[in-house]
Amino acid sequence: MLDYVKMILLKVSFSKVLFEKELRKALKMLVPAELTDFRAWCYQQFARVYRRVLKKVFGNPQGASPTVALG
Repeated sequence: MLDYVKMILLKVSFSKVLFEKELRKALKMLVPAELTDFRAWCYQQFARVYRRVLKKVFGNPQGASPTVALG
């Protein structure tokens, strides 16, 4: 399944809307053991173009605390 969702994301990467939609579907289809490798692959392949989408869909990495503005 991991290879299938990678192929789909590569094919729809021309469109931000399709990319985000298929990324969300992929997360539902993969088993937890595949998610770490999948996340790393996504950032390696698409971070230059879709970093915001990746952060929105994947959230903060485990152990990272969100930045809070103190004012």
